[in-house]
Amino acid sequence: MERAVFLDRDGTIIKDVGYLDDGSNIRVLPRVIEAIKLLNQNGFKVIVVTNQSGIARGYFTEEDVREINYKLKELLACEGAILDGIYYCPHHVNGIVEEYRTTCYCRKPNPGMLEAAAGEFNLDLKSSFVIGDNLADIEAGHNARCTAILLRDKYSWHGKNGTKIKPDYIARDLYGAVKQVVLGNLASKDDKGRE
Repeated sequence: MERAVFLDRDGTIIKDVGYLDDGSNIRVLPRVIEAIKLLNQNGFKVIVVTNQSGIARGYFTEEDVREINYKLKELLACEGAILDGIYYCPHHVNGIVEEYRTTCYCRKPNPGMLEAAAGEFNLDLKSSFVIGDNLADIEAGHNARCTAILLRDKYSWHGKNGTKIKPDYIARDLYGAVKQVVLGNLASKDDKGRE
């Protein structure tokens, strides 16, 4: 079985502009290309998992999201940074598009997208990592038995709003998180012997 690093999209790989509906507005964050290349060079599958409730809310279509994801994949590939897959959830319980107005297992913090990727790529989730800028990313990682890394200034993280959701690690940016994963400084769930 292989190991993966699951990455959130908006706010982790690219600038979060709210509801991204146009590929020309993609802005790759600093050192992201270096980070993804480092993962590629060290044998990790790199998989994006992203909630896209703008589909359910009627802001854009699934085709729009697929085009944006394709453009992102191409932009990164041109620089030698390869994404192995991109999974997205189009659902939201308060959506206005009836087809997508539902509570689903794929929307983070549920682990559906991670589990789907694990099946497709033969991944060992307990030895994989999730990196994101939101507590939903952390919770999805834990729900899939992955090690979860929150991108946030460690000095500003004190269990935000008294939440019980705690990241396994905190990093300032994606490159910093990836560097620690690759160097083996962050123990995976398997390394810790946790279920």
